[in-house]
Order: sequence, then C-alpha cells, then structure tokens
Amino acid sequence: MHPTFSIITVVFNGESILPGTIESVRMQTYPHIEYIIVDGASKDGSLDIIRAAASEMPHLRWISEPDKGLYDAMNKGLRLATGDFVLFLNGGDHLHASDTVEKVAALTTPQTDLLYGETLLVNDARQPAGTMSELSTRHVPEHLTWRDYLGGMLVVHQSFVARRSIAPFYIQNNLCADFDWCIRILKKSRENVHTHLILTDYLMGGLSKQRHRQSLKDRFSVMREHFGLLPTLLAHAMIVVRAGWHKVKRLGKEKY
Repeated sequence: MHPTFSIITVVFNGESILPGTIESVRMQTYPHIEYIIVDGASKDGSLDIIRAAASEMPHLRWISEPDKGLYDAMNKGLRLATGDFVLFLNGGDHLHASDTVEKVAALTTPQTDLLYGETLLVNDARQPAGTMSELSTRHVPEHLTWRDYLGGMLVVHQSFVARRSIAPFYIQNNLCADFDWCIRILKKSRENVHTHLILTDYLMGGLSKQRHRQSLKDRFSVMREHFGLLPTLLAHAMIVVRAGWHKVKRLGKEKY
C-alpha cells in the first residue's frame, strides 16, 4: 500500500509568494498526493494563479472564501483532506526537493503516526539563513516526544507530517496554535520517525513573528496547559538563558 499525503496551503493575497509554493508541490515525484489550497478571498491575483495551477494539476482542490483567521483557514483544509497524512505548506514555504514526499513515504509503516525533519529558513530573496538546528540552541532529537516541546517549538510545524486520523483541529484565538497542535499529536502518536531530511524551506516572518509579544503570551498559555505552571516558568527561564548564551557565541564567531 502506498500512503497518500494531503498537502494543505493556506494563503491570503499571496500572489508574489504562491507560485513557488505550488511549483514545489507540482514537481514532486511521488504520485499519491492530494493538494488543497485554502484562499481567504484574496483581492490580488492569487485566484488567477490558483485557477491556472488547478487546470494543470488534477490532484489540486481549492476553495476561496472569507475566514476568521489563519487557524480557521487551516481547519478548513483539514476538513477537506482525505489523505493518510497531512502536511501544512503555507504560502511562501516550499518542499525542499522534488523527491521529498517520495522519501518520506518510503519511511512509513502501518504504525507510523508522525514523520518529522529539519527546516531550512530562507529570506524574501529565497537565500538560506541556515537550518533550525544551526540557528537554534537545540537540535531535532532522534526520538521526539511531546515533552521535548517544554523547551519551545523544537520541530517547525511545516516539517511535521502527521497521520490525519490523529490530527486535531487547531485552537482559535491563539498565535501559537501550531505549537499546541504539534504537542497534541505527539501525545497521541504511536511511532514517530525522524526522517533525517530537510523537509521544507520556511519563509521567515509569519503571524507570530509580526506580533511577537502576544505570541510569547500565547506560547506560555499553551505550555501551562500541557506542562503545568511551575515547569513552564522554569522552562521559560531556561529559554532566556539559552538564547543569551547562543547570542554570545554568535557574537564571538562574528568577532573572529
């Protein structure tokens, strides 16, 4: 049996970044892909791009209608998905290579509930800044568990391929709903597979980056719910310490 993958792209007024995202899906060598685009009633040329892509990609389905925000739109994508696994690849993000899904599929077993890997961060010019592990104080673990998220977002949401049957809907009114989503999946998953691959190229920025202070509050709320108040307070203290140490090391490298 060949597992099917539902790749979901959420976009709003993304005519400048959407073509590359679609192309990274179109060029995949693995045939068992369902591609879903959820457009939030864009006012630019996004719909023309989607319609043109749909005429060439028979496995692409799309809707365009107003939504109540990013995670409402992502929930719409989940409702439309029919694949064995789901992966969110939002506007501006790319699958890293043409054989990414094929390599991921080869690692699945009937017990696999989650596959995860590295993420390459890129800027607006698509220039790589480095992987998350290279830019962070923590590395992607060989055996990922939900408790690993006590230290923060360890595996980027876009490099988190979950079995659809255990994927919950996103909570609303929280900028860190993707953080909560990953934890809840890990609490349910039976077998988690480290792919040892760069799965996605992630366009730096995003909603939580733009509203950093609120994002920190929302992350604290999610962590408190899953880990309790005291562990969350201690974890945030360690996050601050690690961030400071990482900055010192980076400045030292730049100096020499």
